[in-house]
Amino acid sequence: MLLQSLRMTRRDWRAGELRFLLVALIVAVAALSSVGFFVDRMRSQLERDANQLLAADLVIRTDEPVAESFRAEAEKRGLQLADTTVFPSMATVGEGDDSASKLASIKAVSALYPLRGAIRIADAPGGEGRVAAQIPAAGTVWVDAALLTALNARLGDALRLGDKTFRIEKIITLEPDRGAGFMNFAPRVMLSKNDLAATNLIQFGSRVSYRLLIAGPSAAVTDFSKFVEEQIDLQKLRGVRLESLESGRPEMRATLQRAEQFLSLVGLLSAMLAAVAVAMAARRFMLRHVNACAMLRCLGMTQNQVTGLFLLEFLLVGLAGSVLGALVGFGAHFVLIEWLGRLVSSELPSASIIPALQAVMTGLILLVGFAIPPILQLRNVPHNRVIRQEQALPQAMTVTTYALGLLAFVGLLLWQAGNVRLGLMTAAGFLGGLGAFAAISWGALKFLQSLRAATKHPNWRFALTSLQRRPGATVVQIVALALGLMALLLLTVIRGDLVDAWRQATPPDAPNRFVINIQPEQKAQIEARLQQAGVQKAELFPMIRGRLLAINDTTVNGESFIEDRAKRLVDREFNLSTMMTIPEGNAIKSGHWYDNSKPEASVESGLAKTLNLKLGDKLQFDIAGEKVDVTITSLRDLEWGSMRVNFFVIINPSAMQDMPQTWITAFNLSPTQMALDNQLTRDFPNLTVVDIGSVVKQIQDVVDQVVTAVEFLFLFTLASGMLVLYAALVSSQDERKREAGLLRALGATRTQLSRSQWIEFVLVGGLAGLLAAAGATAVGWSLARFVFDFAWVFSPVVWIAGISAGAACAFIGGWVGLRHVLKQPPLQTLREA
Repeated sequence: MLLQSLRMTRRDWRAGELRFLLVALIVAVAALSSVGFFVDRMRSQLERDANQLLAADLVIRTDEPVAESFRAEAEKRGLQLADTTVFPSMATVGEGDDSASKLASIKAVSALYPLRGAIRIADAPGGEGRVAAQIPAAGTVWVDAALLTALNARLGDALRLGDKTFRIEKIITLEPDRGAGFMNFAPRVMLSKNDLAATNLIQFGSRVSYRLLIAGPSAAVTDFSKFVEEQIDLQKLRGVRLESLESGRPEMRATLQRAEQFLSLVGLLSAMLAAVAVAMAARRFMLRHVNACAMLRCLGMTQNQVTGLFLLEFLLVGLAGSVLGALVGFGAHFVLIEWLGRLVSSELPSASIIPALQAVMTGLILLVGFAIPPILQLRNVPHNRVIRQEQALPQAMTVTTYALGLLAFVGLLLWQAGNVRLGLMTAAGFLGGLGAFAAISWGALKFLQSLRAATKHPNWRFALTSLQRRPGATVVQIVALALGLMALLLLTVIRGDLVDAWRQATPPDAPNRFVINIQPEQKAQIEARLQQAGVQKAELFPMIRGRLLAINDTTVNGESFIEDRAKRLVDREFNLSTMMTIPEGNAIKSGHWYDNSKPEASVESGLAKTLNLKLGDKLQFDIAGEKVDVTITSLRDLEWGSMRVNFFVIINPSAMQDMPQTWITAFNLSPTQMALDNQLTRDFPNLTVVDIGSVVKQIQDVVDQVVTAVEFLFLFTLASGMLVLYAALVSSQDERKREAGLLRALGATRTQLSRSQWIEFVLVGGLAGLLAAAGATAVGWSLARFVFDFAWVFSPVVWIAGISAGAACAFIGGWVGLRHVLKQPPLQTLREA
């Protein structure tokens, strides 16, 4: 049996029967395994560097200085302690007009930092890093190489932070708790905690992150962690969070999880399209082997023996395709590392064998789900099929076997998505799209049937009759062609429209500078300085820090909400503001603007949706230890893309009277006004000037890297789409050859046949292109509306390209497959068929 199966495999390979199936399997497995290898190495890195991600065994993170009770309890238990204080501020080199400033992430550390892992430093940019024996000495700082480049500075130069000047001593090459993953946008400046007070940078309203690092025996750390959690609950502490090895930097794991799901779903798109190609290739294989199967039955083989032969043949093809696909995926994942790996600050560990095993299993699942069902139908081919060629093809077990394929497909989605809800939604969306395409195609065929009676033109009647003769095969062909074209439209036209819409979401004259931490006594001076510099539309707004305590007299915290964004919002302080008139770019969605007669608030509509707020709700804030109660009287829509100063909550001035506040402004600087940055930070060291243009460019660079990586994965989608197009076009080629030969034998001319075939292919391709354009537009609108949150502009190019490409692909494919039939004698065609 095995030898016979090997002979059949070799014969079918030489005849070209298995090559298309093998290529489809390789593409599907390679698309998924490339993501699998990359994610496996990222996950291994997180597990390997878990303690270094924290620089400790446990971290208490707070928005205010860590309570001394926690520190005393940890010391009492014999645990090691270290402190870090992180906040953004301006770093300046040079004096007077020659000075240069850059927004930096300032990190003050205590003597024992880090408790786990090590800082690596170098003596020159690009130099090899070595382990630092201690933290920066008094009066010195260590910096990222990027800061030296931005400020055109060198080691040994003076760097001013607030009121104190430091000497740049070393370059940081590796900072353990900065994360083993994705970049921070502001370059680091590290100094001793003992030097922090002299800078006078931390003032009221400064956004600072305090961390108390703890290390020690595992049991002692666990007990202390339980103690801290109990104190947080008992004292109802806000803004106090624990980070542990078990959480493993939750924001990093969440980021990796989202990236894994996103990349996996992109790979799944390729696999789903390739699965369609596999099913169609297997069906064509079955149709071409019906006579051979009948011959084997005549020679004495049983149904089980015939089934076993073909199953062994397909198992060999499946193993070969899966192994080759895994090898292609392994090579392709290095491209992902090259493009996405720039977001990773340390070396990735080697890949494990698990993604390779998963790749092989993926190939076999696709084979079982989509290739085996048509093959199983061959077991029911009758003996007399050899003599009576007109008998219908075997239909037994069709529903059962394709139900098996559907279950395998859903199982593959759930497995690869790693999330039951996400996998089921993806499966429902894909199957729903298939069902919608099939229903529309079937309805279109019924409509064309009515046209057949109305037309008298023989070419049109031939074409419409041909479509009606094979309604099931025609629907499959239209749906498969539409799926392939939709993938191509998503890869080309729709992606370009999305990128263009995203880039145009921000107006060209939008503010490119934010100035924060303006103290009340500096407000008049800053306004005068901006006017002297010719800055337009630089309105200053008060900014008041407040924490949300209760909604409608019910105390709220992170546990009060299910959505992650809601949890984060109530666990941190809000930036509130107060003003008499509604700011520019804001529009009242419901309610009315307050009249300043009683404590009232206007809330951004997105925040209201997240926190389930409505008009008339009462909010209680803690502002500098004082409780303030306000009633929501309006909900506002904001233009976030305008880059203006915006606030989630605005409270009327009478309720905010005498509340401590700082000021903030945003404005646009032209290239000739860039010196204003350095002048402001030189004369007002406490100010933080944020170059939004630079930050947006850095964000765009990161997004471009991710988009490039996704586009690389879409190459697999492109290959899958082309396979589906090819499979759709050749699926009925043999039957069409027989029909064309028979019609020519009955007197039809080559001109009549060619024109009827042109009409048929244009109708099939045009309908498939129309469906593809509709599907691609729906996906593009959904991404713009629900993911990227910007306006979607209808593009007729998608519809023109879809219909044109569909008609052209079908026409060319049909012409290539049938051009020889129209040239050779009808008898020869019928004999070959």
